[in-house]
Amino acid sequence: MRVLAVVQAWNSTDPIRGFIVRWMEKLAERVDELVVLTLEQREVPQKPNIRVYSLGKEYLSKCGRGWQYPVRWQYLVRWHHIMTHIMKRSKPDVIFTHMSPVFSVLAAPYAKLKRVPIVTWYAHPSLTWILKLAHHLSDRMVTSVATAYPYRKDKLVVVGQGIDTDLFCPDGSPPEEPPMILCVGRLSPVKDHPTLIRAAALLRGRLGKPFRVVILGGPAGPKDEPYVRSLHQLVEGLGLQDIVSFHPPVPQSTLPDWYRRCTVLVNMTPTGSGDKVVWEAMACGRPCIAANEGFRETMGEYAGALLFPYGDAESLAERLLWLLHLPPDEVQRIGTYLRERVV
Repeated sequence: MRVLAVVQAWNSTDPIRGFIVRWMEKLAERVDELVVLTLEQREVPQKPNIRVYSLGKEYLSKCGRGWQYPVRWQYLVRWHHIMTHIMKRSKPDVIFTHMSPVFSVLAAPYAKLKRVPIVTWYAHPSLTWILKLAHHLSDRMVTSVATAYPYRKDKLVVVGQGIDTDLFCPDGSPPEEPPMILCVGRLSPVKDHPTLIRAAALLRGRLGKPFRVVILGGPAGPKDEPYVRSLHQLVEGLGLQDIVSFHPPVPQSTLPDWYRRCTVLVNMTPTGSGDKVVWEAMACGRPCIAANEGFRETMGEYAGALLFPYGDAESLAERLLWLLHLPPDEVQRIGTYLRERVV
């Protein structure tokens, strides 16, 4: 089988999209040829049956031109040349696009002409006209959990998140002391960090022992900078400077160490998306407290204790208080159970 995969970036050190390289390497082990078309390429593929074509964002970014009009037309012209070349030379059996339904729309004329099916991955609560169009042009839609796909289910297949459980695994080390409450992901309003910060203020007066909160991540772009400033102001306003700390995003290869150091990972994202950091932490054998009902199946018998209502700092504080008062062997038992569920 020959596969054409269209992705946003080919860069294993990217804190947000670095996992794509590992995904594609695993996929390449199961197919004869994998052709990757990406917005930007920062490294050379390591598998002999992988070929990567870039639309050139890495070069335009150096010039400070990014994705602004009229540069988009340069991308579209290059897209046409590359797609024409790939469809003629590689003759893919299937086209797979990841998290950008516009790629499926742009690929459709070439795919329909050659009768090549399109499989579109989408896991996000945002429902746009582009997604609706991509849905109708695709032969299959795939997502991590059913609640992460906001449109019709007639073409939908739920495939899981694709967590690398060899990379994300326990190493036998205990969580550090004092307990670390970890939050991983971009600093964006949808992640609802204020709920965690307010829960930390409540926990400070109830736990009766030291703890710390680590927020690991950065803004997705300039538009999130005011939000980041508001988080720092909230921490200062609640007098939590000695408890809550912010750390920049890290490559995927170093994330397992952070998960293993924490006692619990907290994720405040609402139902309607599949946030992979929760599954990654669970795969490392760490309990996770989340606001997303999409994790209920994975959490199994512990779902009632580990899920909390979105935006409810009081409920989050109560669940953290319960978990941090558990004996270490019970916390480990929960983590082992959750890893088994992820696997």
